[in-house]
Amino acid sequence: MNLNEFQNDLTTGIPAVLPAKKAYETAINHAPKRKEILTPEEKILALKNALRYFPKDQHAELAQEFSDELEKHGRIYMYRFRPDYKMYARPISEYPGKSLQAKAIMLMIQNNLDYAVAQHPHELITYGGNGAVFQNWIQYRLTMKYLSEMEDDQTLVMYSGHPLGLFPSHKDAPRVVVTNGMMIPNYSKPDDWEKFNALGVTQYGQMTAGSYMYIGPQGIVHGTTITVLNGFRKIKKSPAGSLFVTSGLGGMSGAQPKAGTIAGCVTVCAEVNPKITRIRHEQGWIHEVIEDLDALVKRVREAQANKEVVSIAYLGNVVDVWEKFDREHLHIDLGSDQTSLHNPWAGGYYPVGITFEESNRLMAENPEVFKQKVQETLVRHANAINAHTAKGTYFFDYGNAFLLEASRAGADVMAANGIDFKYPSYVQDIMGPMCFDYGFGPFRWVCTSGDPADLEKTDAIACAVLEEMKQQSPEEIQQQMADNIQWIKGAQENKLVVGSQARILYADAEGRMKIAAAFNEAISKGIIGPVVLGRDHHDVSGTDSPYRETSNIYDGSRFTADMAIHNVIGDSFRGATWVSIHNGGGVGWGEVINGGFGMLLDGSSDAERRLKSMLHWDVNNGIARRNWARNEGAIFAIKRAMEAEPKLKVTIPELVDEELLKGLK
Repeated sequence: MNLNEFQNDLTTGIPAVLPAKKAYETAINHAPKRKEILTPEEKILALKNALRYFPKDQHAELAQEFSDELEKHGRIYMYRFRPDYKMYARPISEYPGKSLQAKAIMLMIQNNLDYAVAQHPHELITYGGNGAVFQNWIQYRLTMKYLSEMEDDQTLVMYSGHPLGLFPSHKDAPRVVVTNGMMIPNYSKPDDWEKFNALGVTQYGQMTAGSYMYIGPQGIVHGTTITVLNGFRKIKKSPAGSLFVTSGLGGMSGAQPKAGTIAGCVTVCAEVNPKITRIRHEQGWIHEVIEDLDALVKRVREAQANKEVVSIAYLGNVVDVWEKFDREHLHIDLGSDQTSLHNPWAGGYYPVGITFEESNRLMAENPEVFKQKVQETLVRHANAINAHTAKGTYFFDYGNAFLLEASRAGADVMAANGIDFKYPSYVQDIMGPMCFDYGFGPFRWVCTSGDPADLEKTDAIACAVLEEMKQQSPEEIQQQMADNIQWIKGAQENKLVVGSQARILYADAEGRMKIAAAFNEAISKGIIGPVVLGRDHHDVSGTDSPYRETSNIYDGSRFTADMAIHNVIGDSFRGATWVSIHNGGGVGWGEVINGGFGMLLDGSSDAERRLKSMLHWDVNNGIARRNWARNEGAIFAIKRAMEAEPKLKVTIPELVDEELLKGLK
């Protein structure tokens, strides 16, 4: 398909003539069949909901086809309408339209669905097992048509994957406003997602999937690297020759072995899915794949003895690894887990002792038995971890709901008080006090030219900004600055790019604003092409998640979601190009509210004005909240922010003498 044909396809939207049915490609990594949950009456409703996109003369042919999809897959994906062109982020100049901002969003959507990036590309799922960009292919087509028609005084409203329409607005309004899964609270249980997603009226946007800001596993490599490095610092041990054991090689979890390699340790990461294991190996995110436990033990001992920096994927269940290493007295220094336990009953976590294929059959045909097997596995998993921690392993919860689901399964993971978990969240021990409280989080950018040379130039620009800032930075954040400079200097050699020419870099508000301003100036001078700014939702301000992002909030407010809502509202009127707010993501449907943004830098004075206003709020909103929760680092950070910006005025908490409260009734 040539460029003209590609552009015509994007602007067509819903085809007037039905395209031919497409064969189901077995070589693609597909989503598992979703469990049977709709009543016969609800199945009819799901079909009516799907057919409303099409003229009546097409209903007779499509009704049976969509009914078959619903029965076979548990969802209506509208496979027939999947585009024939290759899906990837093209240079921004190749997208049709009247708005450069809209073209940037089209680019980011296609990046999320790139086969090299997406976990289940034909089901429009980017990562996490159910993190969707759209519910079906007609929603994709209609959205791209709207974006190709959009002008800079219009806003597209996205309603859980459905493009509700273009509405008049103004040039400083977001071009797109995205919501995903925003349920009435009493209808936010896992089975509610299964039901309403099957009906075609809501979707799980994960964190950056439904926000069009996913950049492949690189998106969390930096944060994972910081976590692993600081984990070794916490146990006062060098990574060289030390062992990190975890699991999950899917979307975000695929970052773990690369992070272990950058940190300089031996990493063993288990994964049950052969296809995704092969993909990560081909992409260079893991060095070796081993399927035999005895061979794995031998290889790990050899790597430890030689102090190799190596990542090994074990193709199998991680519970077998923990139990085998215990029997073999093989010491694990750091341990974690990053399977998609926010999605435990639909492919996010697999039971031990059952094949991958049989598990997929069970979850669709006998979901109650599958759930029982998963919970039995969680108990075994926890028991094996407990055996290792008794010998000195440092285990941390990676915010994937492992401890939460293990506790619900009856596993021995609770602290003596019966309220807290016996193992800390990595946010509680590492990322929260060391990064988030000081405003450091996963700032990211995408070079819309698609030119690797532009990415290399932006790396150099960002590094120069950070090195200059470090000279004036207070002692409290010198380590963070040093880690970030080391990261950006090694970004090219670590080959982090999958899909778009993107980079992630932990930075605070000052760093983000200065780096963005330097990019915008370089764009205005023609040194680089336009750049999209964004961040992971796993950040200082965007996400309220009591078991992960806000797990180090101890004033009782960690189960509130005001911060995430404030964040997305504030970003909207301060100049974001698009904004999003989601139910679910990372730790599960009904367990978190998270928001994100995208911003196009085009070298204009408008872009410079917007970036200063929006990026300042996007970070300091969260620091202000963390300060009010009496987090020491955040109190320091918000006072420093007020000194730098006289118009920022934040209430500082008065600290109470603990002795005063002792003995009070």
